[in-house]
Amino acid sequence: MIDILNLIAQAPSKPISTGTVVLIVLAIVVFILICVFIYFFKVWIRALASGARVTIGSLIGMKLRKVSPLTIVDARIMAVKAGLEVSTNDLETHYLAGGNVNKVVMALIAADKANIELGFKRAVAIDLAGRDVLDAVQTSVNPRVIDAPDPAKGSDLVAAVAMDGIQLKAKAKVTVRANLDRLVGGATEETIIARVGEGIVTTIGSATTYKEVLENPDMISKRVLERGLDSGTAFEILSIDIADVDVGENIGAKLETERAEADKRIAQARAEGRRAMAVAQEQEMKARTQEMRAKVVEAEAEVPKAISEAFRKGRLGVMDYYQIKNIQSDTSMRDSIAGTGPTGPTGPTEPTE
Repeated sequence: MIDILNLIAQAPSKPISTGTVVLIVLAIVVFILICVFIYFFKVWIRALASGARVTIGSLIGMKLRKVSPLTIVDARIMAVKAGLEVSTNDLETHYLAGGNVNKVVMALIAADKANIELGFKRAVAIDLAGRDVLDAVQTSVNPRVIDAPDPAKGSDLVAAVAMDGIQLKAKAKVTVRANLDRLVGGATEETIIARVGEGIVTTIGSATTYKEVLENPDMISKRVLERGLDSGTAFEILSIDIADVDVGENIGAKLETERAEADKRIAQARAEGRRAMAVAQEQEMKARTQEMRAKVVEAEAEVPKAISEAFRKGRLGVMDYYQIKNIQSDTSMRDSIAGTGPTGPTGPTEPTE
């Protein structure tokens, strides 16, 4: 091939014959075929030696369809060695759909060895649904233990209050097994944890006293299992075991104390309002008293004027004058004793005879 290219480069001006052109084209084609064969030879030999025969044309087609031939061949080799018949077309289709071919094949092998019925279509559906199909099969074979509540979410215990007001904190261990029939569209572990926590709160809350729960912690497990918490989920609950029950605060007494304190503050506020109203009324009465005093002083100031007027017109004698003065003296004395009268004489001066 190099000699041919050198020959073309050295004699560019000489006319090239038809035979030479054909020879060049054939050389290029042979070179390309050799490169392709070398590229796919290793993969083809591996498939052939493993009994999972794949043609060179299929490998070339995979490359043109942007499918990794090595991934498809390795997956087919695993399936054939495990006694499963999976075609390359099915593997290519799942690869192009964005699935994990190797995990699907390993899940099929694990399910076959564990005598679990799992077809290729179901495994593909589980994988495309975003679930780990291999982990689902392993969980179906070897049940998993889930903590309720999940410590990774920041809470180690579920707190609930019994009917006597005592708070209890509990933690449960839930043993679950994957249900492959409900894995597509079924709820996840978080739903199981939430439902178990709800069952714990309901059971403790319906207990008459906290001592009942402490004496029989298995009552929580029985009542929670009776609720059928695994319905609609991708798991099957095998058992619920109460790992720990702790006594918390006396919530009932705390609430009563807070309520009494609130009532006390309300009563104090009402008493303060009544006291402020009484003070306002007292100030109002003092103002009215001062107003009445001013009116009395004003009226007393008019008496001498009236007496003088009566004298000038001859309507009042000396005896009448002394009678009026005695009445004013008695009134001034009473006002002085009561502290409301004027400080000095306000009556008329004695008339001269």
